[in-house]
Amino acid sequence: MRSDYIFTSESVSEGHPDKVSDQISDAIVDLMLSKDAESRVACETMTTTQRVVLSGEIRCRPMYDKTREEWRFNNYWAPGARDEIERVVRETVKDIGYEQSGFHWETLTFENHLHGQSAEIAQGVDAGHEGSNKDEGAGDQGIMFGFACDETPDLMPATLDYSHKILHRMAQDRKDGTAPFLEPDAKSQVTLRYENGKPVECTAVVVSTQHAKGYDKGEKEAELKAYVKGVVGDVLPEGFLSDSTVWHINPTGAFEIGGPDGDAGLTGRKIIVDTYGGASPHGGGAFSGKDPTKVDRSAAYITRYLAKNVVAAGLATRCTIQIAYAIGVSEPLSLYVDTHGTAADGVTDEALEDAIRNTGKLGGLTPRGIRTHLGLNKPIYRKSAAYGHFGRDVDGDHFPWERTDLVDDLKAALGK
Repeated sequence: MRSDYIFTSESVSEGHPDKVSDQISDAIVDLMLSKDAESRVACETMTTTQRVVLSGEIRCRPMYDKTREEWRFNNYWAPGARDEIERVVRETVKDIGYEQSGFHWETLTFENHLHGQSAEIAQGVDAGHEGSNKDEGAGDQGIMFGFACDETPDLMPATLDYSHKILHRMAQDRKDGTAPFLEPDAKSQVTLRYENGKPVECTAVVVSTQHAKGYDKGEKEAELKAYVKGVVGDVLPEGFLSDSTVWHINPTGAFEIGGPDGDAGLTGRKIIVDTYGGASPHGGGAFSGKDPTKVDRSAAYITRYLAKNVVAAGLATRCTIQIAYAIGVSEPLSLYVDTHGTAADGVTDEALEDAIRNTGKLGGLTPRGIRTHLGLNKPIYRKSAAYGHFGRDVDGDHFPWERTDLVDDLKAALGK
């Protein structure tokens, strides 16, 4: 590992068009899980000027059921189900804050092209019938990575953690009236200099935010820029900003047209923002719009949980974990731990792999075991769809993969 370097991560706000799509897709996941905890959902959302389009596959019998003869004339939808989906979509857009001529929650055109899940996928994923020994299989093949480091109290890469927190603070200020000149769409980017593997200085900050008319010139522009600098100063640790820090605040000039009106949005296009800001590998799969039988989501959550517990236990200061699955197969194909040379004395990566495999508290790393241990079959996903899936505070049932309740078990397994 290099010990001295400069590194950058970015974030995007809840009003970014791709994040609008992610939040809508996860709002649909939450809706389905609230009706049936065993729902299957793969919902993709496209947003553009005054339009939201849903597509994908679902299985949620209270909402959509091919076995109900009386529903067939309504394309298998339960009475009122399509209206409820539309209501959730519009409420999500309203909550984000879009009431603009080019994208307005109340007047946008909505299209729903969701349909039933493929029976061929279902037969591979579902557990066997009573008396069968077939466990629930993975919803797809794939490789998933989890990561943790001791750069911040959240055990996240500092560049990403600060990028998220800048935009989250700005969104709060927009909504509570502290910064009424802000509009929902925004992006941030933080560059830090590292010494001996630790962040010590911010060398550059980029913030581009959609704004009310006129805030690209004169006193209003100065007000906006002063506000942004104040937020960044509040978020970053004391001493990180200096006279040598380079600032780029709305560097292209006016940013009045934003969100889906300025650029079309799609579910799953911000996977590095969602995870570790480039500080860790990513398996390639997006999270939003997928129920927790999809290991793109659930296995990424369990690997974060495991990596975070390794670092929280003091067994390493940096940890990457990879896990792999085959569609329809319950047991993982591989488990890989890399502590990047930061493991505590007497701890090896191989020993950590054994400790994870043998920790009975997990109940195994099968899709069913992961969902059960973390309690994933609940409507908890909309909150995760903006400002990162990781490094968040555990809040009731939300963000259970951020718990550190495996620390003692891992220490015991390693004799620590």
